[in-house]
Amino acid sequence: MNSGFKSQCVPTYRILTEAQIKEVHRATLEVLETVGVRVLHPEGLQLLRDAGCRVKADGIVQIPSWLIEECIRSAPSRITVYDRKGQVAMRLEGNKVHFGLGTDLLHTYDLKTGELRSSRLQDVKDAARTADYLQEIDFIGSCALPQDVSTNLMYVDSFKAQLENSTKPIFFTAGGLEDLAIIIEMAAAVSGGEDALRAKPFLIHYAEPTSPLSHSPGAVNKLFLCADKRIPVNYTPGMLSGASGPVTLAGAITVANAEALSGLALHQLRAKGAPIISGFGVCTMDMLTATSIYGCPEYRLTISACADLYHYYGIPMWGTAGVSDGNCLDQHGYLGQGLIGTPASIVMCAELISYVKRIIRGFDIGPDWIGMDVIREVGPGGNFLATVQTLELHRKEHWRPILANRDNLDRWMRKGSKTFGEIATEKAVQILETHKPEPLPDDVQQAIEAIREKAERILADIQFVA
Repeated sequence: MNSGFKSQCVPTYRILTEAQIKEVHRATLEVLETVGVRVLHPEGLQLLRDAGCRVKADGIVQIPSWLIEECIRSAPSRITVYDRKGQVAMRLEGNKVHFGLGTDLLHTYDLKTGELRSSRLQDVKDAARTADYLQEIDFIGSCALPQDVSTNLMYVDSFKAQLENSTKPIFFTAGGLEDLAIIIEMAAAVSGGEDALRAKPFLIHYAEPTSPLSHSPGAVNKLFLCADKRIPVNYTPGMLSGASGPVTLAGAITVANAEALSGLALHQLRAKGAPIISGFGVCTMDMLTATSIYGCPEYRLTISACADLYHYYGIPMWGTAGVSDGNCLDQHGYLGQGLIGTPASIVMCAELISYVKRIIRGFDIGPDWIGMDVIREVGPGGNFLATVQTLELHRKEHWRPILANRDNLDRWMRKGSKTFGEIATEKAVQILETHKPEPLPDDVQQAIEAIREKAERILADIQFVA
């Protein structure tokens, strides 16, 4: 009897039980009600006061539990993100997973020379073109933070470079309200106006509160502008356990969640139902080197706990993967504790993402997939290599790498004994030499250039405040 039998076998993973989720949530609400958060933004303070919060000295706000839970309910459980051409690219909902690039790496390994140097605007373009080619990459980010352009224009120029070198959704940062407004204006020019951009957003802005338990003027300004424009915003704290957050993982998760949910409350009070991606990242501070550690097991544990919490809330969440503390190309994406990048690491990560997606997809179990008739046909001592089933299904059932070595030792040595990193570097060079991203229409390109010229005048004397 197989009542309730499901033919698809899909791996599942969770770290928190339902009781543990409720305990973290209860503790989070207690922090927000009794400790509160600092909101250094007059309009944000007034919004919270009008909603029923207690505002104390120095901008400390105590937020009642009922208000947090009301804002959780008002936040959308599904966000559809499009590509530059208006086609659906990602549906952020449920357990769906999408992989893409990060932002703002100060240093880049040069593909041609191997030199570690300051990042340039060309590195933003190269990252976008590389990711545009790779099917496993769902969205792009600047990767590099260009040091060869004006500081006030680096985020505008990075966004423009991504627009021009990929059709994929863009995950981006901004220095402040002024350049964020210009970036949104550029995106609207591509979409055909603000209404069209609101209907089919192809960008996600990344901003952060300040740990512990603070929301800066600049962060709230950007949060509110995204809410007003209905641009998806990823507003998630980046906490350092043992420094800007508690040393215990349970304490760090609780405080980080309080930061995230108080930011969500500000956002939803500003514009109920506006799209927001939440969650948190909690890495650790190495007590010997005083560095922020990306490649630590604690980071994976807290991201997993975050996923369980935000699946419970029904809110799309963000996390990191493929990050490393290594300072050279070592089979990870973000290198050097989030300071170094190279297109070769994007190629590497695409291969690893393909591997992970195959695991996530699982496999089917049922009469057609067990294939009893084929098993009978081949029988004891037979060979399944020549069967029609093998011919038709081997590409679906068996993952095939593009870069990873599957040669035996002799064949690998005859091919030059190349490492995974060397092969990835060669592939990245090939992509950049041959792949031509789809260009923007001429009239849109002209509009973007005009906005860029205006940005140079507007941002000339502005100093961004975090």
